[in-house]
Amino acid sequence: MEPPPAAAAVALPAAAVTLPAEVRERLAELELELSEGDITQKGYEKKRGKLLAPYIPQIQGVDPSLQRDHRIQVSAQAPLPGNKNPKSRATNARDERFRSDLHTEAVQAALAKYKERKMPMPSKRRSVLVQSSVEACTPPDTSSASEDEGSLRRQGRLTTATAPFPGLAHPGAEHWFNRVIQGSSSTTSSSASSTSSHPGGRGANSNTTGNTSTIPANNTALTANNTTNNTAVTSNNTSVTANHSSGGVPVNSRVSSKIQQLLNTLKRPKRPPLREFFLDDFEELLDVQQPDPHQPKPEGQQMGPLEGEPLEGGGGHRPPSLLAALQRWGTTQPKSPCLTALDNSGKAVYTLTYGKTWTLLDPTGPYWTLLDHTNSPTVALVFPNSDPVMFMVAFYGCLLAQLVPVPIEVPLTRKDAGSQQVGFLLGSCGVTLALTTDACQKGLPKSQTGEVAAFKGWPRLLWFVTDSKHVVKPPKDWYPPIQEASNYIAYIEYKTSKEGSTMGITVTHAAMLAHCQSLTQACGYAEAETITNVLDFKREAGLWHGVLTSVMNRMHVISIPYSLMKVNPLSWIQKVHTYKARVAVVKSRDMHWSLLAQRDQRDLSLSSLRMLIVADGANPWSISSCDAFLNVFQARGLRPEVICPCASSSEAMTVAIRRPPESGVPPPGKAVLSMGGLSHSVIRVDTEEKLSVLTVQDVGQVMPAALVCVVRVEGTPYLCHTDEVGEICVSSASTGTAYYGLPGRTKNVFETIPVKLSGIPVSDRPFTRTSLLGFVGPDSLVFVVGKMDGLMVVSGRRHNADDVVATALAVEPMKFVYRGRIAVFSVAVLHDERIVVVAEQRPDASEEDSFQWMSRVLQAIDSIHQVGVYCLALVPANTLPKAPLGGIHISETKQRFLEGCLHPCNVLMCPHTCVTNLPKPRQKQAEVGPASMIVGNLVAGKRIAQACGRDLSQLEDNDQARKVDSSSIPPPQNQVRESLFLYMQDVLQWRAQATPDHPLFLVLNAKGAVVNSASCLQLHKRAERVAVALTEKGRLNAGDHVALVYPPGIDLIATFYGCLYAGCVPVTVRPPHPQNLATTLPTVKMIVEVSKSVCILTTQAIMKLLKSKEAAAAVDVKSWPMVLDTDDLPRKRTPQLYKPPTPEMLAYLDFSVSTTGILAGVKMSHAATSALCRSIKLQCELYPSRQIAICLDPYCGLGFALWCLCSVYSGHQSILVPPLELETNASLWLSAVSQYKVRVTFCSYSVMEMCTKGLGSQTEALRLRNVNLSCVRTCMVVAEERPRISLTQTFSKIFKDLGLSTRAVSTTFGCRVNVAVCLQPNRLGKLAEQGTAGPDPTTVYVDMRALRHDRVRLVERGSPHSLPLMESGKILPGVKVIVANTETKGPLGDSHLGEIWVSSPHNATGYYTVYGEEALHTDHFNTRLCFGDTVTNWARTGYLGFLRRTELTDASGERHDALYVVGSLDETLELRGMRYHPIDIETSVIRAHKSIAECAVFTWTNLLVVVVELEGSEQEALDLVALVTNVVLEEHYLIVGVVVVVDPGVIPINSRGEKQRMHLRDGFLADQLDPIYVAYNM
Repeated sequence: MEPPPAAAAVALPAAAVTLPAEVRERLAELELELSEGDITQKGYEKKRGKLLAPYIPQIQGVDPSLQRDHRIQVSAQAPLPGNKNPKSRATNARDERFRSDLHTEAVQAALAKYKERKMPMPSKRRSVLVQSSVEACTPPDTSSASEDEGSLRRQGRLTTATAPFPGLAHPGAEHWFNRVIQGSSSTTSSSASSTSSHPGGRGANSNTTGNTSTIPANNTALTANNTTNNTAVTSNNTSVTANHSSGGVPVNSRVSSKIQQLLNTLKRPKRPPLREFFLDDFEELLDVQQPDPHQPKPEGQQMGPLEGEPLEGGGGHRPPSLLAALQRWGTTQPKSPCLTALDNSGKAVYTLTYGKTWTLLDPTGPYWTLLDHTNSPTVALVFPNSDPVMFMVAFYGCLLAQLVPVPIEVPLTRKDAGSQQVGFLLGSCGVTLALTTDACQKGLPKSQTGEVAAFKGWPRLLWFVTDSKHVVKPPKDWYPPIQEASNYIAYIEYKTSKEGSTMGITVTHAAMLAHCQSLTQACGYAEAETITNVLDFKREAGLWHGVLTSVMNRMHVISIPYSLMKVNPLSWIQKVHTYKARVAVVKSRDMHWSLLAQRDQRDLSLSSLRMLIVADGANPWSISSCDAFLNVFQARGLRPEVICPCASSSEAMTVAIRRPPESGVPPPGKAVLSMGGLSHSVIRVDTEEKLSVLTVQDVGQVMPAALVCVVRVEGTPYLCHTDEVGEICVSSASTGTAYYGLPGRTKNVFETIPVKLSGIPVSDRPFTRTSLLGFVGPDSLVFVVGKMDGLMVVSGRRHNADDVVATALAVEPMKFVYRGRIAVFSVAVLHDERIVVVAEQRPDASEEDSFQWMSRVLQAIDSIHQVGVYCLALVPANTLPKAPLGGIHISETKQRFLEGCLHPCNVLMCPHTCVTNLPKPRQKQAEVGPASMIVGNLVAGKRIAQACGRDLSQLEDNDQARKVDSSSIPPPQNQVRESLFLYMQDVLQWRAQATPDHPLFLVLNAKGAVVNSASCLQLHKRAERVAVALTEKGRLNAGDHVALVYPPGIDLIATFYGCLYAGCVPVTVRPPHPQNLATTLPTVKMIVEVSKSVCILTTQAIMKLLKSKEAAAAVDVKSWPMVLDTDDLPRKRTPQLYKPPTPEMLAYLDFSVSTTGILAGVKMSHAATSALCRSIKLQCELYPSRQIAICLDPYCGLGFALWCLCSVYSGHQSILVPPLELETNASLWLSAVSQYKVRVTFCSYSVMEMCTKGLGSQTEALRLRNVNLSCVRTCMVVAEERPRISLTQTFSKIFKDLGLSTRAVSTTFGCRVNVAVCLQPNRLGKLAEQGTAGPDPTTVYVDMRALRHDRVRLVERGSPHSLPLMESGKILPGVKVIVANTETKGPLGDSHLGEIWVSSPHNATGYYTVYGEEALHTDHFNTRLCFGDTVTNWARTGYLGFLRRTELTDASGERHDALYVVGSLDETLELRGMRYHPIDIETSVIRAHKSIAECAVFTWTNLLVVVVELEGSEQEALDLVALVTNVVLEEHYLIVGVVVVVDPGVIPINSRGEKQRMHLRDGFLADQLDPIYVAYNM
């Protein structure tokens, strides 16, 4: 067997030792697995490398599995991790916090492993104004069919490509295809997109030479089995014969080429093949990730709790509370400096002494009286980061007044990130008073009255300014009562959770004091030391060191505001130098910023520092900042041992801190850990994979008097093994005590009881979870490898968000990412976490460069972390939400992503790579035979699914006994019944004699005025004149076909009967749209040609249009048959009306375009026509005294029958409302129904949608115009699809205010083979009493997952995956319905899904022609069951549905059989072995975002393509990509291949309001949609 191409990459050296037989055998097995797609390329090379490792001389320092091509030799010569490279460091400007030479080299080595994969670049509209023509990059059109075959495109959105590119000769089609296959990158190649925004057309998506020739025919990743190459694919409605690449995929346009590239990238599936097993259809389990048997497991002993050193007593030196300490220093050392505040230039603006602090605390006096009115013990402190002095005074003032301060950030705008959640916290804490400074209060957003604006979600606050002008000097004898530290709440610190909710952590007076004491001991704080604080003084370490512990030890704090750091990052180092500070509290970010600014400063010295506390030392990537900082500042007096990382959390406060050097602790430690091991929560120092390692530093020892242990993250808090990573828990007197108002979460976090594996508790003291992930290393040093907030558990493996950020930044350092601003988080999609990476791109980054960077990031993360990225999004610079003091607000970013308001400028979704837990594809089992099916149903007690309408013969006998309307019929004819006539023309003649003046038709215009009407005699006379014109002027013979091209009106009806009088066969055709001839005229031409019409009857205006210059551009106008206009016909009486020899002769042809784009004309005989009218008359109780209103198109199906046939047959008056008139007056139809007090009305879904959208907010105005719909008994929606239950319910709800009964709206069902299978009759009022009405239509809820397996499973309303289905109306008299298996043609049982078959006197007799697919439909009209009743002839409707016997009874007392239509068989999508109905996917997609106006789905080369219409700003287009992919995955278990965002109105619909998905597909593949954005999901 020839080895696959990849095998050549690891060729054995010539001098290789002969391989042992078992190795050769294993290699052969590997190659077989690769060729059959059972193993990925990467897995193949890795396993092969391991097998050959002992036999290949290794390249020094490189893993054997990496020795696969010559490129690795370059990276092998790069400096090893131990070597420093100062030159590259100096020029590097990326975020130093995530810098690691080792990691950068690892990423570069990982990327070198990848061969350059060609991925299709998304197409983006540059601008509608400067857009080049589509033809510039579209191959010459080889289509022989017209662009549009009868669909109604919504106006003016779709253009056809006809003109060639100016100035460039078109090469032949053959040459075009060759160039696509060979991957030419010239400007005419398929990658040179006219809508993509990269210049020059040489995208990342241009194929490498010969790339397509190696594509295997079966795309295993998509579970497609295209075993035959070069299969001819014929589109349903266009006879395009596309050339094929050798992969069997048609490549005939730029879009097809991009999809081909997408298939190339997916050709080797990442996941292993799914195991085969039988699966019950209703228990559709997701693929559960089986743990890898080779994954590392903890091997160490179970760890015990770790105890900190005891807290020194200190005798009388320790104050009983912090207030006591403040009082002591305020009275004994009043001149001692307490706090120095700086301005933005770095100058000290104010130094607060301890004496001044103590005297300033009396401002609490004036607002004690305010608090008497609020009854709230909590107060919000709203102070800017630049004013530590007033904050400190207010904080201690609250403690003194026994109030609970809640420090929060200053709200700058009403839409601050996370501001609403802060408001919820204030509300839950009962805060009604907010303290602030005068300057801050003036800067807050104001309402029109000048008061502080009400922030969204915030309680109503009273703002109180605490500046000195409000302060009253305390009396000399003022000695406030100082109490000992108690267990009452001292303050509440806010914390934002991973999900974005803000919680308040309560800290008691006792815990606050104990924490200060343990910090004092751990840091060795002494009296009067100077400390520089760069952190936010309102919370966490900034508050603990800079406001609380400093006061206990009479220290002097230099507070550096964030605004100063932004202007001068070196300010904190300058203040350390100036004030000879002994301690500095910073974050690694501050060290990084100072590194970038230090070059110009030569005279700074850090020799005074004894402790540089790194507050975010728990971030494993802080080590790079620490090392780099030490490297630069060691020459300026900084000693290595001074750097003291610490670990802390809001809940547990300080957990561990590295002690200062003088305390005699062991030296600091570093660990180089395997990321692969960490992802399984296991510590492995020595690793085979030299690519993915994480270097971490210790965060010192446990705090004094604290007990620490490490427990498992999930489930019962068992103690971890010594080599296992878990969550660090602390038991100490100095932690927070609760989440305010959240007892459940408090119990989980603050009252954890760790247990040993035996189940025995570790201690009787409760522990607090710190949300820090780590382990205890040698010398009892604590190591932290991540935080719970950044933890992402994907397929059972744990990844840290910061690690992924570091990898992304190492790909192209700072080249694209603006200031290193990257957010990484996970979202839950389909029962697993999915990683999302969002980065700000630099303003100058080009589309192509960004896309290249994105694809490299995906590869790097895949290699380093062995995890796929679900979505990678780039947003413009400075648009991600910011946290209060810099940084990215992660939870707000995630929220925006999920809500679709992130507005990215580039998106790359990779669901194919990382979604590995899809359900098993359905494996078709051997079909159960029809005989077994019947026996099975009998055994189960189920009846065969069949039903029928009332018996026609019995109804007609009863009917004869009744009189028609004898007052209006002359005596000689009053016993004659229309049911005795077999021909419609005879009925009309009879009515013209019997009731000549009886009005049959009224046509309304947009203003509601009657523009035309016809009585029986007038219609008869006009029809006679048409017949004369046809025989005399047109010289037509009986049986000739005549096309009737008229707008909706009386002319259409008169010419129809004129044709019948002359013996001709009429064909009704919708006239072309004058403003859209290019797409509508070819349809007219096609119907005329296919129907073999020898003459066209029309109006003078349309006649001119058919022969105009504009028409000549669309069709060949010289090839029209004879065109006669009927505007001025001579008044001649026809000598003899034609009598057909037999009722089975053809009466008319009914042409329409199906939703799958097939143009089909059905033959209706005279017998079928009169039987249809008779059934409708009996079902709807139609008599000459009735009026009905019709708002339907009159060209095909039931719309034509109701418009042209039924009134003549039944004698009722029809009020005709052309649907086109509703575009100018949406209320026309409803006003007409109200004006004429119509009981029965018919409409289409498009009319109902127009009324719902156009009149939804105008019901009050309609009521004032006296529109009253209480007269309506039945409003029937004419459709050839599943009832749109949400639309009918919305319509009923909106117009209920106008008197419309909620029970009035019902649906009908018809199809090509039988235009009226079901109609719901009148069922209100007297008719119900007379017993003619049936029961109300029923709604059932079915399991959508079962439907995919062709089964019906009834569920309760509101259950998961439930889909409401409404009965499609009552079966018409004379109609029999059965549900049959589509493949075996055997009958099915009750509530089983199958094809609906129908037998009835008004079935059509056959297709006149099916344009393009004649052979496939021969059995549609004449088929029989293969078992059971094998005699009856049935017509196949092509629709899936089921019958269900209900508990309701009909008029005869029989139980009612309800027919439920599920969807068209031709439209279903076969994906993953299951059957999907497009409408279900579309319904989910429309719900995904408020800006999605409409949606359509189709498949192309086994990829699911979703087209969405964007109703909003174009910047929202890219937001939709992720939301659409998410919702389809969640609800349908399908991966979307391509997401296309287009303008409103692009999705074509037909006159019935049905989407023309196949036309849309052709338009997409021919580059005619002008999309805003096309995303190709990897």
